[in-house]
Amino acid sequence: MGVKLGLREERRPRVFENRVLRRIFEPKRDEVMGDWRKLHNEELHNLYSSPDIIRMMKSRRMR
Repeated sequence: MGVKLGLREERRPRVFENRVLRRIFEPKRDEVMGDWRKLHNEELHNLYSSPDIIRMMKSRRMR
């Protein structure tokens, strides 16, 4: 029995999680241009090894 979340219910917590992770891991200097840039979502999740927030929400709703 899977727990269904709507797109809006999934998007908002994911955006919040990414915003918090960007603050924790700070901007990165671009190797080619030398400018500062925000980390991409995939880079954030590679740095942060915990399961994503949507998976956590679904597992807690099943209890």
